[in-house]
Amino acid sequence: MKPLVLFLVFVLAGCTVGPNYQRPRVVLPTVYRGDTSSSASSLGDEKWWALFDDTVLQQLVHTALTQNYDARIAATRILQAQARLGITRADQFPDISGSLSFSAQKIPFGKFAATELQAAVSYSFDFWGRYRRATEAARATLLASEWNQRTVISTLVSSVAAAYFQLRELDLELEISQRTLVSRRESLSLTETLANGGATSLLDVKQAQQLVETAAAAVPLLQREIAIAEDTLSDLLGQYPSDIARGKPLTEQPLPPTVPAGLPSRLLEHRPDIQEAEQNLVAANAEIGVARAQLFPDISLTAAGGGAASGLSHLGSVYTLTPALTQPIFNAGRLRANVRLSEAEQQQQLFTYQQTIQTALREVSDALAGYQRNRESREHQELLTAAARDASGLSDMRYRGGAASYLEFLTNETNFFSSELNLARARLAERLSLVQLYNSLGGGWEQ
Repeated sequence: MKPLVLFLVFVLAGCTVGPNYQRPRVVLPTVYRGDTSSSASSLGDEKWWALFDDTVLQQLVHTALTQNYDARIAATRILQAQARLGITRADQFPDISGSLSFSAQKIPFGKFAATELQAAVSYSFDFWGRYRRATEAARATLLASEWNQRTVISTLVSSVAAAYFQLRELDLELEISQRTLVSRRESLSLTETLANGGATSLLDVKQAQQLVETAAAAVPLLQREIAIAEDTLSDLLGQYPSDIARGKPLTEQPLPPTVPAGLPSRLLEHRPDIQEAEQNLVAANAEIGVARAQLFPDISLTAAGGGAASGLSHLGSVYTLTPALTQPIFNAGRLRANVRLSEAEQQQQLFTYQQTIQTALREVSDALAGYQRNRESREHQELLTAAARDASGLSDMRYRGGAASYLEFLTNETNFFSSELNLARARLAERLSLVQLYNSLGGGWEQ
C-alpha cells in the first residue's frame, strides 16, 4: 500500500518541462546622454496633475480617462485576459458531471418506471506541467494586458496635454494677430491723414494697407486651426466635436524648475511598454513548456458511478474506475515543429523586449535634448522679441515725428509681428518637449 501512495503523490506532484523564466541580462548606461541633472529622482515619478497645474487641463484629462475609446478598449482587453486565465486554469482541476434520467413504459401487466442517477469524474494528471505552463502563460498575458492599458493611459494623458497646449498656442497667435490688426488699422488711418495733407505719399498708404490685410488674413486661418484643434481634443475626450474650455494662457502654463531624468535602470520598472514586452516574453517562455509537454504521455483517470431503481427491482449501484495513458506515436513531426515554433516565438519576444528598451533610451535622450534646446531657443526668442518691440516703438515715434520713412516703420513693425508669433511657437515647443520627456520617462499612468 505504501508504494502505491508514494506513486500517487509522485504522479500528482509531477514535474514541469520547459525553461523557467529569468529576466534577460540587459547592460544599460549609468546616465542618459545629455542628462546634466545628476539626480536619482525622475520627472516620470511626478503625478500628471502635479506637473500639469491647470484645473481645466486636469478636468480634460479626467474626462479622457473615463470616455476615451482607446482607454475603454484597453480595459476590455483586461477582462478578456482574465476570462482566458480562468478558462486555462480550469484545466488543472477535475471535470465532474452528473445526469438524472427517468423513463416509463406500459406493459401488458401494468406500468414499468425506472430512474437512473449517474456521476462521472475525469481528470488528466498534469504530470509534465502542461496545464501549469499554460496557466503561467495566461497569467503573463493578463499582466501584459494590464501594462498595455497603462501604456494607453500614459499616451492619452500626454496627448491631451499636448493638444491642449497647441490649442492655447493658437489662441495666443490669434490674440497677437487681432491686436496687431487693430494697431495696423490705426497706423493706416494715420497714414491716410498724412497723405491727404500732403505729408506722405500714396505709396505709404498702399504699404499700410498691405500690413492691415496681412494681419487680417491671418485671423480666419487661425480661427480655422483653432476649430480643428478643438475637434482633435474632443476626439481624445471621447466626445463629438464641440467647444473646449480654456484655463491658463500659454504664457502662464507652469514649467518645472528642473527636469531630472533619473537612472536609466528605472525605465525597466517604470515604462509600461517595457513591462508589457517583458510579460509577453514570460508568456512565450511558458508556451515552450506547453509545447514540450505534448511530447510526453498523457495520464488520465476517469471514474463513474451511479444507481438505478425501478418498480420491479431494488436500487442497484455500479462503479467504474478507468486509468489511461496516451502516448503520441506518429504525427508527422507536428508536435516537434510546434516546439520549434514556440521557441522561435520566444526569441521574437526576447528581441522585441530588447528593442523596446533601446527605443525607450533613445526617446529619453531625444526628449532631453529637445527640452534643453527648446528652452534655450525660447530664451533667445524672448530677447529677440523684446528688441523687435523696442525697435518697432522707436520707428513708430520717428515716423510720426517725420524723422523716419514709412519703409523703416514697415520693416520694424513686420519684424515685431513675426517675432511675437515665433515666440508663441517657441513657448509651445518647450512645453511639448516637456510632455514628450515626461511620457518617455514613463510618467502619466499612475493614478
